[in-house]
Amino acid sequence: MAKHRLSRKGRYIALSTTAVAVVAGAGVAAQTSMAATAWPAQRTYTGRAFDACTAPSLTTMKAWKKDAYYGGVAVYVGGKNRGCAQPNLTRSWVKSVDALGWRIIPLYVGAQPPCQKSGNKERFTAATAVSVGASNADDAVARASALGMRPGSPVYLNMEPYDTADKACNDATLAYVRSFTKTLRAKTYRAGLYGFSSSSAKAVATAKDRTDLPGNLWYALWNGQETTTKDWPWDPKLYTDHSRGHQYKANSKETRGGSTITVDRNAWDAPVAIVG
Repeated sequence: MAKHRLSRKGRYIALSTTAVAVVAGAGVAAQTSMAATAWPAQRTYTGRAFDACTAPSLTTMKAWKKDAYYGGVAVYVGGKNRGCAQPNLTRSWVKSVDALGWRIIPLYVGAQPPCQKSGNKERFTAATAVSVGASNADDAVARASALGMRPGSPVYLNMEPYDTADKACNDATLAYVRSFTKTLRAKTYRAGLYGFSSSSAKAVATAKDRTDLPGNLWYALWNGQETTTKDWPWDPKLYTDHSRGHQYKANSKETRGGSTITVDRNAWDAPVAIVG
């Protein structure tokens, strides 16, 4: 999905059935320190999902739903580094797509690390990581809420590849991620992170201090394997209980129901938006 976000332009440089369930309290211990009763039940989707730079038209979503290959769709709800305009992504679109049976995965393209090689409109520094993380999370919640995504929904923070061996940069990035996560949870939204298995996702998965890290991890590993378990690169005890997504193929041009778009393919077993 190299063209899906502004920040993804430099990522190469830095580098079948579906089911839906509502799981009461699933993953709450990993999501928050608040009492489980304070949180809405998690809406979990398990199956195939796709993401595209621009949210497809409602006509396309109807055509693709008839094909029944995918059941989930990821959309970019906001962030200064979001790479494409979103003319279709409105509150009405979210409500209509949800009513069709699609499960919606909200993505937020927040500020990016100071050592990242690609061009971005917003970056954080070691000094601003905490404050920017909090303000980005406030904006993410406001935008998700405006689209009709209720408390209890997840927001997946998009973190592009960076040099994790740069300790100062990695520390700043984890500080930003923790601040974003903590702020989301204070507003009763679940936290997730999208990142590469060789970079940002790895940094989160392997961090020794687990305080305020996202409770859901969506890892990009373009190996063509439609799974969230067989190729899981880290401790198998991490991110269990419906907390994983795997982007396994990028830039796949596909025609379904007579409509053609370019998407990234994902295997999904994690929270999705609660709409209403």
